[in-house]
Amino acid sequence: MIQSRMIGDAKVTRVVEYSGPTHAPEFLFPEISKAERDAGIAAQRGWMAPHHYVPHMDRFVVTIQLWVVHAGGNVILIDTGVGNHKKRAAPRMDMLNTMMMPWLEAAGAGPDQVTHVVHTHLHTDHVGGNTVMQDGKWVPAFPKARYLMPRTEYDFWRAEYDRGDTGVQSGSFADSVLPVLDAGLVDFIEPGQEVAGCLVGEDVSGHAPGMLAFRLRSNGEEGMFSTDTMHSPIQVAYPHWNDRYVLWADKAKEARARVLKHAAEREALIMPMHFGAPYCGYVRRQGEGYRFEGAGW
Repeated sequence: MIQSRMIGDAKVTRVVEYSGPTHAPEFLFPEISKAERDAGIAAQRGWMAPHHYVPHMDRFVVTIQLWVVHAGGNVILIDTGVGNHKKRAAPRMDMLNTMMMPWLEAAGAGPDQVTHVVHTHLHTDHVGGNTVMQDGKWVPAFPKARYLMPRTEYDFWRAEYDRGDTGVQSGSFADSVLPVLDAGLVDFIEPGQEVAGCLVGEDVSGHAPGMLAFRLRSNGEEGMFSTDTMHSPIQVAYPHWNDRYVLWADKAKEARARVLKHAAEREALIMPMHFGAPYCGYVRRQGEGYRFEGAGW
């Protein structure tokens, strides 16, 4: 599915790698008691079902999607998903064979069109499309692009790799990060730095070390690529719910609180990586907390 919208003068297109009811509540939110999970889901079920939660399966819908930005002559890809033909530990990610490349080309972001690959962080499901297999080795999928990576994030996983964990991040560091580094295509970025002429990274460490959310402002409008600060929109209602993938629990909650506060104050469209349909939306104040309002296409 390929859908586009304008944020000011910037064209933003989402391309779905896959989406479905994959995560049981106790799996996605293991730190939350069953009683609290059940009560929370029941209270939000009216708007969560069926696009974010499937009641008869008791599963949250989790999506892997990529965002493409056309702005100022640049073609910017925000993260690259799981990628094809990659051996991964999670069955839902193992040896995918999707039409992602033709879909990206249809969105105007083919291998020779992308000028920037901007990484929010370097987890397996965000870097896998960096490379493709060619003549028996992994090579950059977007050879004309600069691959922008958070320096803190890279340094963290590089240290793990250099200590001997060559399978770090289910092997994605080796097959999807190092090949673009070896090809001389990587630039490291810091929080607060403007990239690609239209994006500013904001520190949202917690889910991952050095993770960045990217703020897009154009012609009086604003969007935020909120990355994995939330895996499900139920976390808009319950910001203290950490998912199982966070590295630093307290920092993850703090980052989520900042994203929600800023999105509500700025009336920014949030564009996460893992929400179900309509895949993006707005954070609205509701009493002392927040609610999620999906944005149509």
